[in-house]
This record gives sequence, C-alpha cells and structure tokens, in this order.
Amino acid sequence: MARPQSDIEAGRETLIDRVIELIEERGTAAITLTELAARAGMSTANLYRYYDSKEALIEAVAGRWFQPKVAIMEEVVAGDLPPRRKMYEFFARRFALMKAEWERDPVAFASYVELGKENFELVRSYVDLGDHYLAVIIGEAMADGHFAGLSVDEALSLVNQMVSVYVNIGTMDLVMPRLSLEKLARIVDAIFDGLSATDRGARAVKGLKAA
Repeated sequence: MARPQSDIEAGRETLIDRVIELIEERGTAAITLTELAARAGMSTANLYRYYDSKEALIEAVAGRWFQPKVAIMEEVVAGDLPPRRKMYEFFARRFALMKAEWERDPVAFASYVELGKENFELVRSYVDLGDHYLAVIIGEAMADGHFAGLSVDEALSLVNQMVSVYVNIGTMDLVMPRLSLEKLARIVDAIFDGLSATDRGARAVKGLKAA
C-alpha cells in the first residue's frame, strides 16, 4: 500500500535539510548519495523513493535557497511603489538577505556559490525569473518616460550589468565587505537619471583612435 503523499513530501523536506547540513559542515564535496543516505539513516536505494536522481535533489535544494528571494521579487513587483523605488527594493531586499546569510557563515555561503556554479543549468530558471520581473519594472519605468530610446531588452541588459555585483552571488562573495545598500541606492539613481540611448560623448569620436 502506497504511503500518503504527505509522508513523501515530509521525507523530501528532511533530505533537503540533511543536504544543507552537509553543505554547511563539509562543503559541496560531501554531497554524495552515500554520505546523504548515512546522514539520513537510510539505504542509498531508499533515497530514490523521494528523488529519482541527485540532480532532482540538488534542484530541490536550490528551490529551498531561492524561495525567499523569489518571494521578495514577487512582493516588490506586485507593490505600488514608483518604478525608481521599486527597482531599488527589488535589488536591495534580496541583497540584504544574502548579506545576512554571508555574515552568518561566509564559508557556507561560498559553498552555495560553488554548488550554483557546478549546477548552473539547474538554477538557470531562477535567473530567468529574475530577468522577467526586472523587465516588468523596466516597462513601468518606460511608461513614466525613463530609458528613452532603449528597448526593454536593451535596458534589461544594461541594468543587469550595472548591478551585477549585487545579484551575482559568485561576484558578491568576493567583494561583500565593500557592498552596501547606500551604494546600491546611488547606482539605481544613476540608472534612472542617466540611462538612455542618447550619445553624451562617451562613444568614440570620429577619427579618434583608442590608445
């Protein structure tokens, strides 16, 4: 007789907990099915009752890690703040959460960075979701007259480059002590005050060769 679905879900959540323990104690190298089975007190074969592959388990761990970040994005995008403030909150709230995680345990944070690099295809959907929500904010800003002459995709690419250090956890991990909400606010103000398709003189002048 099949176990109730709630038992399966509870088992999945427990396994995610055990994986997180292994990551935070011993890094990503400890994430083997043998190690996990020992930590969970079950046979390796029994793990497949809950997840049909290691990749599915890692994807579930990523889902746990990203869930509060996704919740922040959804809350900000659904709010009625003006676009400039909304873009700041979109980045600032997630950055504040990740900085707190880094301050709690920098080594564990670095392990999550490594796990993301090793399994980027499994977390790509969260990157794409962030782009989708950011594009919504950019569209609202354009409706208010910002980013003149740019398409949504062009503005999205430029904004991502300008704030990448506040969302790319690999880069963030390397320079976290130098990042702050105050600097982020200035970057967002610079984006809104200056980002457009207008040539203001930074492009190459005709006949002038680069050094």
